Amino acid sequence: MNANPDVSKLPKISGYGDYSSKNYGVNSLRVSFERLTLYYSYETIVAVDSPLGLFVSENNWGVTTGKHLNWINRNKKDRLPYDKFVKKVEEALVHFGLIQ
Repeated sequence: MNANPDVSKLPKISGYGDYSSKNYGVNSLRVSFERLTLYYSYETIVAVDSPLGLFVSENNWGVTTGKHLNWINRNKKDRLPYDKFVKKVEEALVHFGLIQ
């Protein structure tokens, strides 16, 4: 086993948005891989960003998730119906070898 593994390609987890308190940051997380970023509102993927494009779900949840979606992309016309959004997420995950 390599004593100094290259961790630069491991996913990174961070918050996003404009919460004034760190206590709320757990509600808006992003998981960034080398070329793919998944945005979560609570425990639900609500957007994916990659060289394939930025795909954002329409808001099917509530005010807080709506705030999260606006931080990702304010243009509501770009948002996808949830069933189409899920297909785009699946396509991106397959494309980058994260699922089969």
